[in-house]
Amino acid sequence: MIETNQIEKVSWGKVDGKEVYLYTLTNASGSQLQVSTYGAILVSFLTADKNGTMADVLLGKDSLEDYLKNDCYLGATVGQFANRIAKGKITLDGVDYQLATNNGPNFLHGGDKGFDSHVFDIVEEISEEGINSIVLSHTSPDGFENLPGNVTLKLTISLTDENEVVLDYSATTDKKTIVNFTSHPYFNLKGEGEISDHTLQLNCNFYTPIDETCIPTGEIATVKGTPFDFTEEKVIGHEIDADHEQTKIGIGYDHNLVINKPLGEFGLLGVAYEATTGRAMEVYTTEPGVQFYTGNWLEGDLGKNQTAHIKRQGFCLEAQHYPDSPNQPHFPSVILNPGEEYSQKTVYKFVVK
Repeated sequence: MIETNQIEKVSWGKVDGKEVYLYTLTNASGSQLQVSTYGAILVSFLTADKNGTMADVLLGKDSLEDYLKNDCYLGATVGQFANRIAKGKITLDGVDYQLATNNGPNFLHGGDKGFDSHVFDIVEEISEEGINSIVLSHTSPDGFENLPGNVTLKLTISLTDENEVVLDYSATTDKKTIVNFTSHPYFNLKGEGEISDHTLQLNCNFYTPIDETCIPTGEIATVKGTPFDFTEEKVIGHEIDADHEQTKIGIGYDHNLVINKPLGEFGLLGVAYEATTGRAMEVYTTEPGVQFYTGNWLEGDLGKNQTAHIKRQGFCLEAQHYPDSPNQPHFPSVILNPGEEYSQKTVYKFVVK
């Protein structure tokens, strides 16, 4: 049996000749978080329900080889720019950049080979009272995916004895560029089946409607009177297939919501809950927005135990800046200059009720 409150590392294979490791972080209550250095992927999270029964509440895959085809970005760290950019076009200081168009006509999640498709370097392993952490790093060279700047991301992934999965990001550049990092875990608090019966409350009074290609129209609209109103606890499936233009475009929820807090302040994003297990997940972040996605395109994707996922088997709460921010000046800025540091902290805290 694995002793509690420790860090374990095993070799998981190689990518492009570089060794990949699978870490297991264990806390005092026996919860276990697994992280791959390939893509800084959150592979699994075993945690107890109200009866003490452990289950894996993260969707994922069985092996490194399976993750080499991770079209749904299961658990991955995505960047240099998460989410979509219209037609893959940005302009910085009068210079036009054409990025990959890997999601219909648009750029998505770092392009053809984002941070999710690279092996991160191990910077440090830290085991202290009440918290176990690994520090990973990856540098994207100037011009990679046609983005300017040598951009270095340092990501600290921690598991605390309070059952918190903590993600601390910092990034620097040597040329003016754009950054928008996030983690892309799919959660299922039952550990199996569909997530439409989970309840959700989001600290979000506004959202950014999208066009038919899932790019924000530029409007920042109230959630009141729409299926996007989760200001009070609501069953996820209650209005997921509502007769509403926006849920029809997304085939459910695949939208950015605006978090009710000052820019850069660490605060509550929302709370998810599943009644039969009593598992709840509180989410906190410094980011201004959250991409709420209900796994509408998961069906057929190969998951753990070589079993195909079903539609809406997991939901995502991806803390980040708004989609297409480089082309929407009234959205919070995603520009990073030399001498500045990008920082983000996001926490997923698991409790039982």
